[in-house]
Formats: sequence, structure tokens, C-alpha cells
Amino acid sequence: MKLISFKHFVIGLCMFAAAGMALALKPSAKLADAESQIDLETVIPAQFGNWKLDETIATLLVTPELQKVIDETYSQTLSRTYINSSGKRIMLSVAYGGSHGEGMQTHRPEVCYPAQGFQVVKDTRPGVLSTQYGDLPIKRLVAAQGPRNEPITYWVVVGDRQTQFGLRMKLAQMRYTLTGVIPDGMLVRVSSIDRDEAGAYDNQTDFIRSMLAAMRATERERITGKFDS
Repeated sequence: MKLISFKHFVIGLCMFAAAGMALALKPSAKLADAESQIDLETVIPAQFGNWKLDETIATLLVTPELQKVIDETYSQTLSRTYINSSGKRIMLSVAYGGSHGEGMQTHRPEVCYPAQGFQVVKDTRPGVLSTQYGDLPIKRLVAAQGPRNEPITYWVVVGDRQTQFGLRMKLAQMRYTLTGVIPDGMLVRVSSIDRDEAGAYDNQTDFIRSMLAAMRATERERITGKFDS
């Protein structure tokens, strides 16, 4: 009888310790509170390289249902259209959340575009975009709606870590959780309406490189995460 009681005591003690550890590791401090506040409107330049803001294009509207989810998920969002001297246009969308969570999935192109009536006609594929600051892990896919063909490039940042949706994102979140910190999150997407997908991705690469070059180092790091040294 004493042996059984001792066994139950040990089990109970372990459960109590596990509960205490879970409580101790529960994130309580927001990384965004320790960083300088970010303002997407000013961080992203209106003109850089061969690209400038196209004032003639209205912001793309989303459904009220999706807009509600976006408003509840993100601290800030930015949507702009740029044009270069050749008349090529690039659409830029940035979503920032001070408390990063699974809600960022709502702005993931594989989710966001079908919610707007698009079809993903070319599956997402991971890649690396070489910049003058280092290699940026990206993903690319193509969405279409009727005659509109839209090649897309995007990347994700959790805290100061470059990551991607799925296991890598969960591991990045876990690293912060173990230090009691709630990370912020950033999703950056560039796209263009173009049947020439190779040409579209070349333009997007030039756009991204030019945009990063026009930003201050500290602000650029918020947009891209830290590059491996």
C-alpha cells in the first residue's frame, strides 16, 4: 500500500512540476514592445531604383469577411502598386502583426487568393532570392482568375528570423516561446499581372532588390529578418 501511495505521489509531483514549467514558459513579453515602432507607410519608400508609386491604380478591395479577419489579425497592412519606366507594374502587400500567431495564415497567398475567387494554377515552390545583403528564402506560385494571370513572390519573418510557413515557422515561434517572448511577424508579398511568368519574376527580383537597397539597415532587417553572416 505504501509503495502504491509513493508511486502516486511521484506521478502527482511530476504533473505539478510540468504544469509549473508550462506556466513559467508561457510567453509574457512582446518583442514588438522592445523594438522601435514600425510604420509601414514610411519604412517602404514611395520611389526607389527604377520604380515609383503608381497613383493611378486604386487599392485592390477584398471581401468584407476577409477584411475583418485581416483587421483582427494584423497591427498594420500596406498595399501599393508601383510602376517602372517600361510601364511594368508590381503590386506590393505587407502585413505586420505585433503578436505573431497562426492568424498570419489568413494572409498566406495560398489561402488569401482562393478566398478572393482565384485558383492556384502553379503550386507553391520554395526558392532563394539573392540580394546584395544575403540570400532571402522565398516562395513562388501563380494564381489566376479568368484571363488574369498573377505570378507571386512572398516571404515570411517571425521576430528577426527568416522562415516559411509550416515546420520552420513553428520552430521559430518555439525558440521565442522558450525565452518567454511573443514574437511579431511580417509577411511581404509582391506580384504582377503577366502571362510571361519568367519575365514577371525577373521584374519582381529587380523590384525587391531595389526596395531593400533604398531602406536603412535597421528597417530593412525588420522587413527581411537577419541574413546569415
